[in-house]
Amino acid sequence: MANIWKGAPVVEGINARVSAQVEVLGKQGILPTLAIIRVGERPDDLSYERGAMKRCEKLGVQVRQFVLPQDAPHGDLMAVISQVNADPGIHGCLLLRPLPPQMDEEEARRALLPEKDVDGITDGSLAGVFTSTGEGYPPCTAQACLEILDHYGYALQGKRAVVVGRSLVVGKPVSMLLLARHATVTICHTRTQDLPAICRQAEVLVAAAGKPEMITREYLSPGQVVLDVGIHVNAEGKLCGDVNLEDAQSVVEAVTPVPGGVGTVTTSVLAAQVVAAAGKAAK
Repeated sequence: MANIWKGAPVVEGINARVSAQVEVLGKQGILPTLAIIRVGERPDDLSYERGAMKRCEKLGVQVRQFVLPQDAPHGDLMAVISQVNADPGIHGCLLLRPLPPQMDEEEARRALLPEKDVDGITDGSLAGVFTSTGEGYPPCTAQACLEILDHYGYALQGKRAVVVGRSLVVGKPVSMLLLARHATVTICHTRTQDLPAICRQAEVLVAAAGKPEMITREYLSPGQVVLDVGIHVNAEGKLCGDVNLEDAQSVVEAVTPVPGGVGTVTTSVLAAQVVAAAGKAAK
């Protein structure tokens, strides 16, 4: 039976670290502050916003909300981004996406300063991830995968890692983060030939394909660590991931659950990156 690598103890560790950093910054008169930019009232945006605000409040990170109506013109969004960029009291920014069709998401991404991009959406942040230069910040979900591996003491050096998924949100950046830790990384996707055989060769398998429970027993092998990034609602109305958890539990060494795994860690990573940005600004 596999070990279940839950996110809760990882969150506790991150929170303790962040709280200590907030205290140090507070003594310097610095209040780490996150701007949340939201357009409209999409339920998933509201849910993530509530979670982020709750986590930030617990850790002493201030939050400023910038809310635009669903039909707001693109220029209004650009004006808000300019305001966030220019405000030295705002250290990080979360731009909730996708944006409505009348807005140019690419232009919005490019406009945000990388040093305030704590969710890894700008070209500057992604370039930092791909070059390991430290500019900007990695996407929170990708970084959450590394936080989990670190917490559970898994050394990546020399390990064979397979990432199923090639998005800029998770697949590509998590591959670069794994590579920076000296893992040997294979990036796959749903069109990869003989995908199950490639996945079985992995020592670390990151499932980020966006397909509910597609990773079944035939993709898995004993001794693996499996990180499930997916979040879906199955036919029974229950939350599930990209991995069939029942199959994984009977085969692999360790697996993250859904819910209660990688997703649990992301808002703590967001808060941590806001505090890191505040620390850099202070210097």
